[in-house]
Amino acid sequence: MNGRELLESTLARAKAGNRAALVGYLPAGFPTVEGAVRGAVAMAEGGCDVIEIGLPHSDPVLDGPVIQTADDLALRGGLRTADVIRTIRDVSAATGAPVLCMTYWNPVHAYGPERFAAGLAAAGGAGCILVDLPVEEAGEWLRAAALHGLATVFLAAPSSTDGRLAEIAAVSSGFVYAASLMGVTGTRETVGVEAAGLVSRVRATTDLPVCVGVGVSDAAQAAEVAGFADGVIVGTAFVRRLLDAPGLAAGVDAVRDLARDLAEGLDRTVTTA
Repeated sequence: MNGRELLESTLARAKAGNRAALVGYLPAGFPTVEGAVRGAVAMAEGGCDVIEIGLPHSDPVLDGPVIQTADDLALRGGLRTADVIRTIRDVSAATGAPVLCMTYWNPVHAYGPERFAAGLAAAGGAGCILVDLPVEEAGEWLRAAALHGLATVFLAAPSSTDGRLAEIAAVSSGFVYAASLMGVTGTRETVGVEAAGLVSRVRATTDLPVCVGVGVSDAAQAAEVAGFADGVIVGTAFVRRLLDAPGLAAGVDAVRDLARDLAEGLDRTVTTA
């Protein structure tokens, strides 16, 4: 089973179990390379079905201040793309969960799309979430991803037209990432009111699962999103647990506890549009 197939089967198993999948995000290299591995493994131990490992970038236009802080610490620590791939390898081996790399296009382009795809697949990665790559310019990556059995997840925004959503869905694999609101990542008091409508609009164009992220930070919000989406994506809340902890061990425990709290609220009857 290749990485894309593992992701697909994991999401299908969650749906068959009448629950939304929990997708957890942490950037590689934060607070250290090994610390990120421990944190990601703890997310899986707490109940995350899918793990996203971020590739820290010097110009993270989608990310809010919490993730920007973590990315900056990772880059100041000397993180390299090879360290990101190694993190994915270690997390995949320790958990057996599908592990995606969430990244901007520039680092992949600089590393070499074919080289990156080959390394990611060899590390047991499931694929990439490409934050800022337009579908019209994705041909080189899509060919490399297909060659190595990787999923490619594109983002859909509330501002996207129905035609644009169809274009995004047509080239996506694994799932479609529905941003719950316009703006950068970060915790919010409420989930964007446009999220349910966006999920419905995406489902009108594809049979792929639709997972919602951006702004989901606690169990109540996760349960709300689970009522209309196939998966719930949480990032900033996990990163904040590590940032606020007095030490790595306490941070890892806090990450595991948060994953457990979030996962407990995701059992539900799937609502289809």
